[in-house]
Amino acid sequence: MIYVALLRGINVGGNNKINMKQLKETFEQAGMLDVVTYINSGNIIFADHQERANANVEISHVLEQAIAADFGLQIRVMVRNMDEIQSVIQALPEEWVNDDTAKSDVMFLWDEINEPSVLDQLPIKPEIGTLIYVPGAILYSVSREDASKSGMNKLVGSKVYAYMTVRNVNTTRKIYALMQAAAEK
Repeated sequence: MIYVALLRGINVGGNNKINMKQLKETFEQAGMLDVVTYINSGNIIFADHQERANANVEISHVLEQAIAADFGLQIRVMVRNMDEIQSVIQALPEEWVNDDTAKSDVMFLWDEINEPSVLDQLPIKPEIGTLIYVPGAILYSVSREDASKSGMNKLVGSKVYAYMTVRNVNTTRKIYALMQAAAEK
């Protein structure tokens, strides 16, 4: 099975620095196969062929321990399989982009808040931009012009922020393309 690990809070503002080449080695030493990293923000595509009862949770635990051992950092690792990422991609409106005109993100959710009611807990003004819940994620898009009025800047200070990791839509689409390429090997 092909997976992606989304690491929360690495290489942000000079904090929790992790070298991607070393991280790749950590994943390989933890038993993951065909490991590929994408950009410096902690996106790692890999294969795992072990039979696991609750694969996402079990792999996440293994990787969190390996990162703690190799880097001395307590980093949350979200693991999603290819089907789960494909569901997010299918729900993502094709016209959404992350560029000079729009800010479009995927907020991947940990199980603690993975339910439609999470939308009510966000400090984002629903009348500005578009919010869509899909199992495992919130999709959000707002024009750059309205971004400062949307309330998105208050997300970092909210309770729910600790239970998500955010990627822009361009990164999310690239992760899926890398997962597809890995599956074709």
